[in-house]
Amino acid sequence: MTRRKAFKQPSVIPGFGLAMGFTLAYLGLVVLVPLSALVLRSASIGPSEFFAHASDPRVLGALRLSFGASLAAACLNAVFGFLIAWVLVRYRFPGRRAVDAVIDLPFALPTAVAGIALTALYAPNGWVGQLFAPGSVLGGLFGAGGLRIAYTPLGIVVALTFVSLPFVVRTVQPVLEEFDAELEQAAATLGANRRQIVRRVILPSVLPALLTGFALALARSVGEYGSVIFIAGNIPYVSEIAPLLIVIRLEEFDYSGATVVAALMLMISFAMLLVINLIQAWSRRRYGHGA
Repeated sequence: MTRRKAFKQPSVIPGFGLAMGFTLAYLGLVVLVPLSALVLRSASIGPSEFFAHASDPRVLGALRLSFGASLAAACLNAVFGFLIAWVLVRYRFPGRRAVDAVIDLPFALPTAVAGIALTALYAPNGWVGQLFAPGSVLGGLFGAGGLRIAYTPLGIVVALTFVSLPFVVRTVQPVLEEFDAELEQAAATLGANRRQIVRRVILPSVLPALLTGFALALARSVGEYGSVIFIAGNIPYVSEIAPLLIVIRLEEFDYSGATVVAALMLMISFAMLLVINLIQAWSRRRYGHGA
């Protein structure tokens, strides 16, 4: 009787068993079942057929572009997202609340609308694109042909940077707000310059959150479709992303080909997220900060 009472302790959260059961069921239906179906479908394809689809130069080019552009966008957002969060937290200036609200615009804006707007801006005759057109001042810096942004891989990076920026800013911003400024003052009192304070005091505290924002931005960029197809140009072997290739394979009723591309994206995404999580764990052990 005593053991029974000791085992059945009252839960801190009322209805914990029901809430946990609902959580696991919802997670299974929304995440695990679709992923399991993809894995089972991939397993039903023979190894030779799977390798034939996976080694297709068009598939390899699309995967290389999708993950390369996503990695570039996530790296850009890791740098500039940190700077934006720093400015929003540390400085007070007119229009600060408006700038802070604009950061969330990619969350609310439909991706297709974002793609059309970016294409209109960065097209050769757009407001920004014409600044880099042949014969322009900025275009002359890139040779006689100028710099073409829309309908190129560069345009894809621009679109992915736009849609994934909020993930870094909103992940780093709360950490900077909770950071104790007295630590900077103490480091300065001990003779540290600004660069040493950033590298040895601020960055170790922010690094786990920054890596989390980087991972979220990368995951968001890899699966992006709506904002990219308008600005990419969708030229095979040049500016065709992997999600678009999956749609094309489905429209061609090539379900095996679509499944292989999706499975490859899933495996590469898991591998990249695993590496990022390992780096996060190392940073927590190294600097002793949680996230």
